[in-house]
Amino acid sequence: MNTVRPKKALGQHFLKDERIAERIAATLDDCPELPVVEVGPGMGVLTKWLLAKGHDMTVAEVDTESVAWLKANMNGLDASRILEHDFLKLDLNSLFGGKDLAVTGNYPYNISSQIFFHILEYKDIVKVCSGMLQKEVAERLAAPAGTKARGILSVLLQAWYDVEYLFTVDETVFHPMPKVKSGVIKMRRNNVESLGCDESLFKTVVKTTFSQRRKTLRNSIKPLLKPGQTLGDEWSALLSKRPEQLSVTEFIELTTALSPKNS
Repeated sequence: MNTVRPKKALGQHFLKDERIAERIAATLDDCPELPVVEVGPGMGVLTKWLLAKGHDMTVAEVDTESVAWLKANMNGLDASRILEHDFLKLDLNSLFGGKDLAVTGNYPYNISSQIFFHILEYKDIVKVCSGMLQKEVAERLAAPAGTKARGILSVLLQAWYDVEYLFTVDETVFHPMPKVKSGVIKMRRNNVESLGCDESLFKTVVKTTFSQRRKTLRNSIKPLLKPGQTLGDEWSALLSKRPEQLSVTEFIELTTALSPKNS
């Protein structure tokens, strides 16, 4: 087997530019001590650069054909570390005995947001995450407060990670060529151990307000208010904003105000 056929159903666009692969691998140069999970390695263009840098690696690939190719051709990576597994269903605690780790990959466009929601579930052990995804999504993850690109994942990720947009990748370096540009990001776990509020309610507040992002918060939070619950005049300025204007800290403050304990 000399090559793997890209499968549209899996969102496969294989990177063919070695220079880009090397640059993505270099995003983990500052954490050589962390074992690495690569998502969707395909034919290993990124994998071989990570191995060359000495990373302790496991790869998760759902495509049977790609798994067979990697086992036959990826020198330096034990076959037992090539998992034919859906990353979205993978227990990251089971890979390295619950140790801290890094995640990277050329993420499939069609499930990239789901991948980052899954990473959030393991925020206590995923200390660094980098990789390439659709440019629009990459920009959204890194979008600061006050920008139109900001969304649900922007806030949820930035509550726990410092997120940086690194560089843009042209469509022409893939096979088959996608219709959009790609972007490479890096996330590093911050020092936050607790948000200081009900974290489940925090997620609900973020998701509820962004689901009605054209409305001001005064209107979008109405479904979250308990009967008879109101927020005082001191909240007027914040409630006149739309969700993309709020910082993580302001979302935490709003969550605390909406908590039943404060009603």
